[in-house]
Amino acid sequence: MDITIRPRCLRGDITVIPSKSQAHRLLICAAFSDRPTQLVCSETNRDITATAECLCAIGAQITRTDSGYTVFPVTTVPESAILNCCESGSTLRFLLPVAGALGVDATFVMAGRLPQRPLSPLWEEMERMGCTLSRPTADTIRCTGNLRTGRYSIDGGVSSQYITGLLFALSLLDGPSDLVITGNVESQPYIRMTKEAIARFHADPEHPGTRKFHSPGYLRVEGDWSNGAFFLAANDLGSELSIHGLNAQSSQGDRAVIDILPRLDRGAPEISAADIPDLVPILAVTAACKHGAVFTNIRRLRLKESDRVASVIAMLEALGGRAEAEENSLTVYGTGLTGGTVDAVNDHRIAMSAAIAATACQKPVTILGAQCVEKSYPQFWEEYARLGGNYEQYLR
Repeated sequence: MDITIRPRCLRGDITVIPSKSQAHRLLICAAFSDRPTQLVCSETNRDITATAECLCAIGAQITRTDSGYTVFPVTTVPESAILNCCESGSTLRFLLPVAGALGVDATFVMAGRLPQRPLSPLWEEMERMGCTLSRPTADTIRCTGNLRTGRYSIDGGVSSQYITGLLFALSLLDGPSDLVITGNVESQPYIRMTKEAIARFHADPEHPGTRKFHSPGYLRVEGDWSNGAFFLAANDLGSELSIHGLNAQSSQGDRAVIDILPRLDRGAPEISAADIPDLVPILAVTAACKHGAVFTNIRRLRLKESDRVASVIAMLEALGGRAEAEENSLTVYGTGLTGGTVDAVNDHRIAMSAAIAATACQKPVTILGAQCVEKSYPQFWEEYARLGGNYEQYLR
């Protein structure tokens, strides 16, 4: 699906959708808890659905309700299972170690760019600790064997998702284990989110293997700062939106957007992307319409749903802006944006960033492959129209 947007500011009230990152974590805790959990999660998406369906494949029973999910925990672990992760990196990296801890002969199926995204050094550490991993086909991973208790070590500089996966896995092993994180830890707020999720199930995240999950019975997924950032940026570019559902005390790393946007108003700041890789596309749009910015620590952006360094530069240049990258930095110039045609390259954050950019352009903005927003925000275009966005949709 392609769309063409006629420039127009947005106006109205918007309630931010539930946090995808938190939903993944709470679903996993609930699936291995001691009793059912009612999880309030008013909106879902392809990534959350992938995690729920994979948990069902390894023995949980998860049903969609009007308000969210009812999770009946795993009672019997199957000998083998097929887990379809679709394009969700979180689903794969969280549940690969979990399958290893359970001893399931698990085949993980991947789609989109996920088969090309890295799994090292998680792969090597799981094999060192008892599992055998293989690639039967280009889009599948097979995990056999059992992770054993002991001392685990992982480099924190590649992906915090590896650490989250191991924290969940170690909690399912019989007996105490240690997790040592080496190097520079990227995306530390996401690790805090994992530990908070574990703690909400009345367990101690600092002592893996010595606890069991105890369901609180009822939990609500908080609003998603990653998606809320698009509407906050729209306001910064001239829209008039009342934004609801964001927790100012949230541990989500992308809450930093409320501190970064004022810096973009004042000048061309240097912004580290180490803890906020998902914010870079929309912050780059905002910076291009303001005074510019330099984003540092961008290496991991090349490993997302797209090479987000290349796709952000391509988006800005297609819209009349200018940006350039070095090995670990991205410079966005404050040229303003005029309009043009953006290829979303199957990256939901590129598509939504281009839509917000259109509110500040003088000419129409066409987005190719606009349906990719379904990965995180299936109702985005419906909400965009409700808030006054003016676009035409073309199926191909």
